[in-house]
This record gives sequence, structure tokens and C-alpha cells, in this order.
Amino acid sequence: MNLPHLHLISFAICPFVQRSVITLKYKKVPFELDLINLLDPPDWFRERSPLGKVPVLIVDRETVLFESAVINEYIDAITPPPLMPAEPLEQARTRAWIEYLSEQTLAQYQWMTASTEDAFELARHTAARGLERLEQQMTRDDHLATPDFSLIDAALAPILMRYTLLEDPDSPWEADCFPRLAGRWEALRDMPAVRDSVPTDFTAQLADYLRQREGFAPAHFAAKLAAST
Repeated sequence: MNLPHLHLISFAICPFVQRSVITLKYKKVPFELDLINLLDPPDWFRERSPLGKVPVLIVDRETVLFESAVINEYIDAITPPPLMPAEPLEQARTRAWIEYLSEQTLAQYQWMTASTEDAFELARHTAARGLERLEQQMTRDDHLATPDFSLIDAALAPILMRYTLLEDPDSPWEADCFPRLAGRWEALRDMPAVRDSVPTDFTAQLADYLRQREGFAPAHFAAKLAAST
């Protein structure tokens, strides 16, 4: 099967980009990776990205796809065997849980970047409730608890990777409180597609990103990450 030329435009520490990198690596699809600075993006990126966000996938140097969930479905569709279920209802459920994980990704980001201690506590509570709902759902939904890698896993792995790095007494994440999610992370973290989906200096880059932001949470986590590198 002749695959198109795939050019992924990325920001090194973006969890949404990481979803697509995981999917590309899991499917063993050749792709070109271009890392940009979102604070000062090149003019060509502004012209190619309708939303001004990453990820963007340029297919055969011409057609632009955006939004990680859309990009991942396209990658899956052109590289058998598919990760997306065949039955329409199961496809819809997969998309629904990926959207749910998008909300959890944003909740995590708000916790990581909260400007005040009050905002930090509110974000922690919101993120914890999201994790609790996901943990509960995994106890009764085989669609989420399947041992096979899925597009849902590609959306889940970046969240759990960051919680693991940002281990903190005030974290929404405690492995003992979420045994099913923790077990899923145990299965995902050593997969080459997940392990190699971020730069080797990812922790240092995340610390640097947070160091450039102002506020309660960024200062706290930047110092913690810097101490661990």
C-alpha cells in the first residue's frame, strides 16, 4: 500500500500533538515532523493552520488536516488493521470518550498553569472529578477497559504521562485512588509508540515552558521539574 507523504506540524510539549505522534508511531507510518514555537510561529504556519493551533497534518504537501482526533482517524483509516471499531455505535462511543479526554487534557492544563492558589485548588478539584468518572466507567465498560491499544489510549497516554511527571501532594492524580487507570498506564508507558512520542528532554522542555509563565502553579511545577532533571 502506497501511503501519502505525511508532514506533522508540532509543538514539542503539546499533549494533543502527542496523540497523533503516538498513533503514527504505533501504526509505524513514516512521517516528517516539524517543531515550531507557538509563541512565535512562522508565517507559513499561520497560512496553513485554520485555527492557528497544532497539530496540523499536511498530506502530500498540499491538503491540510487539523484537530488531533480527526488526524488520528485519518491515520487509522489509511493504515490497516484499524483501531476504530467497525460498528457505528462503537465508533460514536470512541469519539465521545476521546472528546471527554480532550476536556480532561484541558482540565489538567488549567491545573498546571493556575495563576493563583484558589484557581489551583479549583482546577485540582475539577480534574480529580474527571478522573474519578473515568475510573468508574472503566469498571463497567469493556470498551474502555479492553486490553488492546485503541485511539482512546492515544488520547489518554499524554494525560497520564504528565500526571506522573508532576507528582505532587496536591495532584488530582494518585495511582492508589485510580487502580484501573494506573494499570492502564503501566501497560502504556513502556510501549515504544508512547515512550518515544516526546523529545528525550521532554521534562526539561516542560519545565522551561512553565518557567516562562507567571502564577502560582507554573512557578511551583517548574521548580519541581527542574529539580528532577
